[in-house]
Amino acid sequence: MVRPTLSTTTSSPETTTADVLVVGVRPAPTGSGDATGSGASLAPSALGAVDALAGLDLAAIGVTGAKDQLVRLPATGVGARSVALIGLGSATGAAAIRAAAGSAVRQLPQVDSITLALPTDSAELVDAALEGAALGAYAFTRHKGAGTKAPARGDQRIEVVAPADVAADAAVRPAIVADAASLVRDLVNTAAGDLGPQDVADVATGFASDLPLTVEVLDEHALEEQGFGGILGVGRGSARPPRLVVVRYAPESATKHLALVGKGITFDSGGLSLKPAASMLGMKTDMTGAATVLAATVAAARLGLDVRVTAWLALAENMPSGTATRPGDVLTLKNGTTVEVTNTDAEGRLVLGDGMAAASLEQPDALVDVATLTGAQVVALGDRTTGLMGSDDLVATLRAVAERVAEPIWPMPLPEELDARLASEVADIVNATVGNPAGGMLLAGKFLERFVGEGVPWAHLDIAGPSENKGGGYGWLGKGATGVMVRTLVALAEDLQSE
Repeated sequence: MVRPTLSTTTSSPETTTADVLVVGVRPAPTGSGDATGSGASLAPSALGAVDALAGLDLAAIGVTGAKDQLVRLPATGVGARSVALIGLGSATGAAAIRAAAGSAVRQLPQVDSITLALPTDSAELVDAALEGAALGAYAFTRHKGAGTKAPARGDQRIEVVAPADVAADAAVRPAIVADAASLVRDLVNTAAGDLGPQDVADVATGFASDLPLTVEVLDEHALEEQGFGGILGVGRGSARPPRLVVVRYAPESATKHLALVGKGITFDSGGLSLKPAASMLGMKTDMTGAATVLAATVAAARLGLDVRVTAWLALAENMPSGTATRPGDVLTLKNGTTVEVTNTDAEGRLVLGDGMAAASLEQPDALVDVATLTGAQVVALGDRTTGLMGSDDLVATLRAVAERVAEPIWPMPLPEELDARLASEVADIVNATVGNPAGGMLLAGKFLERFVGEGVPWAHLDIAGPSENKGGGYGWLGKGATGVMVRTLVALAEDLQSE
């Protein structure tokens, strides 16, 4: 994992000796009718204007202040070797600062040292800039050849200009949260051939050596003995057997318990309901939910939060073979519910059902499952907005938390009439309605609802689209895994400890 060195500075940005001094640019005011950039203006740093740059003719060099626009210039009148002007866009507040800082760092991959002189004149905005910078510094190089020129991210030093009253340890939390997102991105970007169920279990176990975490790994024999028929059924066709990994962070003084359940399909071929070739590409990402709940729990431990967090990683590889589950087979999940498997490519809800039923037995104060669950989520909400379902109060809480940390999310209904579509002639329910794709995201939510214990507040996060950026870079995100919802879950845990 690449970890840049983060810090704050109260020195004038003009005196920095960093390789690049980054200064924000505001676009022309809305309604000015100016499309040339002549109305754009330099934004002051936390310590005021960068006077040495005051004479720049922004329009002459094509600087408009548009979000993500970065223009690099030779340094004049400042100590840095060069200056980069980053567009702040029309938005203001922490989300805009986080995006601008992350965008600038993302677009400066070969730079050893960066000073961010943005309008970070409060602790909240400093935190946002540090977090964005750390997120933007992400690079995945595991599968690059020895001759490939990789970004010099591991040696990167990033400082944010801050007011004198900002705490000296201001960089600690942003670094931990960004590390958590980077952990997800590393795991998800790794080729499936190098990351089976046991490999993920080994990664989780490794964190217990230096953090207050306990890790329990249930192998295929323990899964059989304890009635986890969903995980076993999905993993039956693979030469790499399934696992259920339970990661516990339990400070003695904690009075609240957050349970997190993650879908961990390390590769999804569709099973015997085999996916088309094009749809199978990228299916190494189907374990993003499990990576997300692991990372959020690790972050809670590193932050020393006063809340109990338990992560349930439901891990299996969904492969076709002579031992694979067949369409029409009936599985018995952890809570005793029998499921007729009508589509082996609707496997995520089967492993989640087991994990949610087991988590519910502990009567947590909140149960959140995370999954790249349905293509219907992408159809309904696109590539950047997470689908949210569940108990009204927890849905409202999660929506507010996600909006606070600027992770797009939208609540979806759980219509009662969909219960009829789950009816099976031979079992309690079916796992899919083949030939009827209507409301697919909602039907999956109704299926999962069957595995929530009575009285347990529950929320379901469908991250099928937002889990991966398949297009060009924007904000702090490059192409590939995004680590979406990690920051939301960490913020939720922080809120629970303060109740």
